[in-house]
Amino acid sequence: MKKIIINDTTLRDGEQAAGVAFTINEKVKIAALLNNIGIQEIEAGIPAMGEIEKKVIRKILDKNLKARITGWNRAVLKDIDESVECGLTSISISLPVSDIHINYKLNKTRKWIIERIKKAIGYAKRHKLYLIVSAEDASRANFDFLIEYVETIKKEGADRFRFCDTVGILEPFKIFSIIKCIRQAVNIDIEVHTHNDFGLATANALAGISAGARFVSTTVTGLGERAGNAALEEIIMALKYIYAVKLKVNIKKLPQLSKFVSKVSGREIPRGKPIIGKSCFLHESGIHQDGIIKKQVTYEPFEPSAIGKRNQLVFGKHSGKAAIRYFLEKKNIKVGSDITGKILEEVRYKSTALKRCLSDREIYSLYKKFTGCPN
Repeated sequence: MKKIIINDTTLRDGEQAAGVAFTINEKVKIAALLNNIGIQEIEAGIPAMGEIEKKVIRKILDKNLKARITGWNRAVLKDIDESVECGLTSISISLPVSDIHINYKLNKTRKWIIERIKKAIGYAKRHKLYLIVSAEDASRANFDFLIEYVETIKKEGADRFRFCDTVGILEPFKIFSIIKCIRQAVNIDIEVHTHNDFGLATANALAGISAGARFVSTTVTGLGERAGNAALEEIIMALKYIYAVKLKVNIKKLPQLSKFVSKVSGREIPRGKPIIGKSCFLHESGIHQDGIIKKQVTYEPFEPSAIGKRNQLVFGKHSGKAAIRYFLEKKNIKVGSDITGKILEEVRYKSTALKRCLSDREIYSLYKKFTGCPN
């Protein structure tokens, strides 16, 4: 697999999530955190939104980060002027390509789209900008027209084509086929930008990469409009552990980055969120606990320590004797099967009644109860 470039758009598409608004300092800090873990590109915002947004982008540019900083634009010459005024040397330009958007949102024609993008690309190239050209709602576009659009932007001098599954309607086999066909038709770098409306954003992004896309769009924790985008942490870990892609990313800092974005966005991280959720390395099932005690790899796809975490055996309805025995042995206590059986029976009863796992202290109290041990 070729070198994969991550373009993180937390500061643009992530912030477009309903009710999310980062302060200037928060946006600058997120950019710095992304840069520090090794993200290669950061979409910093939309200059045409006004002076505050431009001030943020300038502050980020003043940091002289290693990551390439880009700004998002409509295919409007004034938008491009605003980006140039910020000091950006890399921008993205977006136009819709589906008939749904062309007809109902813009009330225009396919011909108008082609002429508009030609004009925008020519203007951007006169400013010597690195140029990403997006196809909004590409997943619902007429395929022949989509190819015409990609051929046009390539001819006009775009550096990259961004394929957008704007409403998240694709599935991995379909997006793989589409990206592969585009790659065969037009020799241009491709970026996949996927949304999570059906819970497939990460899978679709990875399928697009497998089909030949060299760039992938992400947001931290999957933050974004409606159900969100492909999650940065999921993409990074899948590329590393499933696809064996060598990314120069400090994965130990992913929890810190995710926690900060969660805090300033006001979006709590679900306990079961892949990679960064609190429950990712908790084991309650007796069979799983027994396996983990014997060899960690039995029920964990990677070492929790890789991202600065550790696993934990918890005591609930589905726990087994092995975990209780293991817990007590760590305290230099050895008990017979009859005692562990009694403790386990009580654990299952209490955890069901209380609707939660029991704490280490409660397990030790049960040990004292059934052994009569005063200490």
